[in-house]
Amino acid sequence: MSSQSPIHNPDQPSEQSDRLEQIIDQGNAEQCTRWLNDHNASDVVHDVSQLGDAQRARLLELLPCEEAAELIEQLPMTQAVGGIESIDTIKAAEIIGQLHSDDQADLVAELNDEDAQRIIGQLDQESADNLRRLSAYDPDSAGGLMVTEFLAYPRGNTIKSVLDDLEQNAPRYAKFNVQYTYIIDDNELVIGVLPLRHLMLAPRDARLETVMIPDPVTINDQADLEEVQELFKEHGFIGLPVTDDAGRLQGVVERSAVDHAMSEQADNVYRQSQGIVGGEELRSMPLLLRSRRRLAWLSANIVLNIVAASVIAMHQDTLEAVIALAVFLPIISDMSGCSGNQAVAVSMRELTLGVARPGDIMRVVIKEASVGIVNGIVLGIIIGAVAFFWKGNIYLGGVVGVALMINTIIAVMIGGSVPLVLKGLKLDPALASGPILTTVTDLCGFLLVLTLASNALDYLQ
Repeated sequence: MSSQSPIHNPDQPSEQSDRLEQIIDQGNAEQCTRWLNDHNASDVVHDVSQLGDAQRARLLELLPCEEAAELIEQLPMTQAVGGIESIDTIKAAEIIGQLHSDDQADLVAELNDEDAQRIIGQLDQESADNLRRLSAYDPDSAGGLMVTEFLAYPRGNTIKSVLDDLEQNAPRYAKFNVQYTYIIDDNELVIGVLPLRHLMLAPRDARLETVMIPDPVTINDQADLEEVQELFKEHGFIGLPVTDDAGRLQGVVERSAVDHAMSEQADNVYRQSQGIVGGEELRSMPLLLRSRRRLAWLSANIVLNIVAASVIAMHQDTLEAVIALAVFLPIISDMSGCSGNQAVAVSMRELTLGVARPGDIMRVVIKEASVGIVNGIVLGIIIGAVAFFWKGNIYLGGVVGVALMINTIIAVMIGGSVPLVLKGLKLDPALASGPILTTVTDLCGFLLVLTLASNALDYLQ
């Protein structure tokens, strides 16, 4: 983000967007930079996102590399990737070179292989090797989240030598988010940490090993996101040193990066649970691509709903005889679905936290069944009472009440267990749990109501 403070702009959003388009069309790099500096981050993201792909790419080409990199960091990943892939390779490499190491790895990982290799080939050897190393990590591991911009010094160095180094390399270190200095031995093993405040206050002739905090908390570069998060919960650190299996310092993972990754993971799970498959979707993406992604989910759902609806067709005579049942079918289906979704949410959360595994399915079923019995009885009594007072028929109340009670029990048992089953089968529980639960609760709800009603038809008419 530019060092200049955003100023108030009285223009309406549409006028701002039109003004940006005019500046880009004129090819005025200086005005593009000024426009970005004169608007706050939210306005910049909104207006740049409204641009066409070609104009967005042109804007990146016009901006100085540092400003372009700051813009890339703010944009959604889909638009950032599209912009980088659309501009000259040399310019793209210069922009990526301005990003922090973890952002570089995230962006390059999303590029197609050909573009990624071309861009990496334009970087200096050290930067290219570092980027390839970071890109090899799982994005949600400590190694994938870490930055390689950190300060580390041999144990024998003095405080004065470290301060001299900081002074001499101030322009390069200015982009580092440095809170700690790490102390290493001759084998690059992390043996201590020195907060910057302690560094500034220590005697100039003191050796680092005499003033450092020994045996710092570290985390292995292969640790997954949940492990990293738990470690940050246990300790109030801003960052943690990341080491390989031998204990050599590889980078630093920051608390903010972990929080962002957890937020991204939760957002991804939510999108999938709502049927947005294939990754991030923005309305600026091509129409057919967005339609195809959504149809992949909707097409499967319509087939499953036809199966559920066939149960109603088989009991058409019962519905015609007791038309009041049609009023309660969607209520029973929806209430059971809500109960099942609650169980799905708990299982998804437990899977994320690592407190539940596929092998725990029987424990989950038993726990959910107990909740289902209690909630099913309460909900059954309520809906049964409504049916009785509406039609004055206690048998009608009994049919819908018992149906809702049993269906609630079934829904929570299925909702709790399906994510574990899918996880055990290496399938995405967030993507598939919803359709399975919806179909089963609808099918069972309709079947229970209509079967019970058919057996008690003489008392319902």
